[in-house]
Amino acid sequence: MSADEFLAWEREQVGRHDWFQGEVFAMAGGTPRHAALGAALAGELRAALRGGPCRVLSSDQKVVARPGAHFVYPDASVVCGPLEVATGTTDVLANPTVLVEVLSASSEKYDRGLKWEGYQHLASLRDYLLVSQSAPRIEHFQREVDEGGRVSWRYRELGRGEGVTLWNGAVVEVDAVFEGVFDLEGE
Repeated sequence: MSADEFLAWEREQVGRHDWFQGEVFAMAGGTPRHAALGAALAGELRAALRGGPCRVLSSDQKVVARPGAHFVYPDASVVCGPLEVATGTTDVLANPTVLVEVLSASSEKYDRGLKWEGYQHLASLRDYLLVSQSAPRIEHFQREVDEGGRVSWRYRELGRGEGVTLWNGAVVEVDAVFEGVFDLEGE
């Protein structure tokens, strides 16, 4: 299935699907804990970024991980400034600033592998957050560019009592994201 065929077909579907180089993958629903963590992080991001040019988007927002090759649904996205869509589309975000994935046993390898490989090529991306379901832990990859224009990604693992500091200085507290989520069924 071509990228254009996928995008037209997927708009007609009830469920969500990722697409990678012609192959379609159905996205399974998550646990209550997974859903709560995605919602909590989106809420905390919105609060931290309030008053600025950024907007937080839910897991319903499709993102182009690699133009013409890979379309995905992160658990939350942030776009700062004007929203840009992928060429030939009206609904596929092309310029995310922050992307969030809540890890699960079925998606962790994909989120750390193929998705992350694609995300690294997005010039707009500044922060990538991986959220654990089993412990109060957020892994944070932040883009850094040296004087020669070379891009690298700084990695930090944050837990209780710590905060994720985004590229613009906004802070998301780990404890706030995880408040009450371990009362819910998860992995």
